[in-house]
Amino acid sequence: MKFDGRITIALSKGRIFKDTLPLLSHAGIIPIDDPETSRKLILDTNHPQIKLVIIRASDVPTYVQYGAADLGVAGKDVLLEHGGGGLYEPLDLQIAKCRLMVAGVKDAQLSENRLRIATKFVNSTRRHFATQGKQVEIIKLYGSMELAPLVGLSDLIVDVVDTGNTLKANGLMPLEHISDISSRLVVNKAAWKMKHKGITELVGALSMAVKERSTEGKNND
Repeated sequence: MKFDGRITIALSKGRIFKDTLPLLSHAGIIPIDDPETSRKLILDTNHPQIKLVIIRASDVPTYVQYGAADLGVAGKDVLLEHGGGGLYEPLDLQIAKCRLMVAGVKDAQLSENRLRIATKFVNSTRRHFATQGKQVEIIKLYGSMELAPLVGLSDLIVDVVDTGNTLKANGLMPLEHISDISSRLVVNKAAWKMKHKGITELVGALSMAVKERSTEGKNND
């Protein structure tokens, strides 16, 4: 596939990048540099006009919003925190699936007033408990969330849960479901207008890749 105009795609290292690579390959986009071994933050692809920008996952929506990247791939958890300003979200890529959950010890009392919640998902947590009419004290952490209830820092945590094995290993369990999470394609609103042809072609190719992957998965069940 031939794309018109320069297009920059923001991605983050790790699971999202690895799961996005087959979708990009279906669209005819293959990185020349390996992000796991290269120190470069802007990767070339087999299309001279298409570049991949490698950044922190939580920064992807910001880079796309302000036009430093035309498109990006970000988890719905990150987008919920960001708020989605200045972005279109045309496609659920159906990769990196997990759940945003409230978790704690088995007998944790969710009905208590002024619960202390440890999380890095501050906005999502506040919205979730506000819909229940509960006031909570939020303690922002950046990692090792499961430790907080064990040492008395918080009553509960809000975090993304995949298999639940880490919770279980630390004596915790999921208590409330907040949102299903998967990675989404996001597009800068100005780029959508200025580079409409190239971006819509790319979105269409990725959409076909998602459908084919889904069909293959059903056939394998």
